[in-house]
Amino acid sequence: MDDHVPVIGVSGTIVLDTNGRFPGYNRAYVNEAYVHAVLHAGGIPLIIPMHSEDNISALKMEKLDGLILTGGEDVNPLFYQEEPLQKQGNHLYERDIFEQQLIHAAIQRNKPILAICRGMQILNVTLKGTMYQDISYMKAEHLRHDQNTNPERGTHTVYFDHNSFIFELFGEKTVTNSFHHQAIKQVAPGLKVTGRTEDGVIESVEKCDDHQFMIGLQWHPEMMYKQDEKMARLFKVFIEKAVAFKQY
Repeated sequence: MDDHVPVIGVSGTIVLDTNGRFPGYNRAYVNEAYVHAVLHAGGIPLIIPMHSEDNISALKMEKLDGLILTGGEDVNPLFYQEEPLQKQGNHLYERDIFEQQLIHAAIQRNKPILAICRGMQILNVTLKGTMYQDISYMKAEHLRHDQNTNPERGTHTVYFDHNSFIFELFGEKTVTNSFHHQAIKQVAPGLKVTGRTEDGVIESVEKCDDHQFMIGLQWHPEMMYKQDEKMARLFKVFIEKAVAFKQY
């Protein structure tokens, strides 16, 4: 195997098997689209099963060249010092702990991070940001952000800050899919807001410099890369950064 092909960790979760031969058993799980997006971009995907051992997260990040944080459950609001409101969705405490351990381990080792949907939210919370537990709690009229449609198709427009890395990839704006009901409230120190929709919802954040490469996206590019060249380019650039940071 080529030593320069980066291995990308993809954070997993668990699902409860409700039928079949073993009902009641938990299964390690990740949407297959993340795997194919990494493979298409030239990386080697490695699914990281959920666990609670901090030392194992550190050891895994030593072996990996980058980290993708995947979508899923809401983040427990207690992690950003709020009580759960009526529209807060289901959360998985063990997953919150697991991914926070991965984030800290990746940052300490200067591993590139691509944080998608829930991934961007847990990244923001881990770095001491906060969340709107539901977009309806924002003091503004808002777009529909949870679209019941083909996930490969864009449904609303995101506008990007010209002074950002994400602008170099997408230009002034792009149309994205949308499957979320929460949004960043206070952005974490060190992260820069780089993309919003017309209603002000934060759709992308980043910290991109010579020491750290972190991009958070509220949409799901792994579901769009087959139809959208810019989404495919995003994963290729992430793989290129994993190769570059591997040299340090």
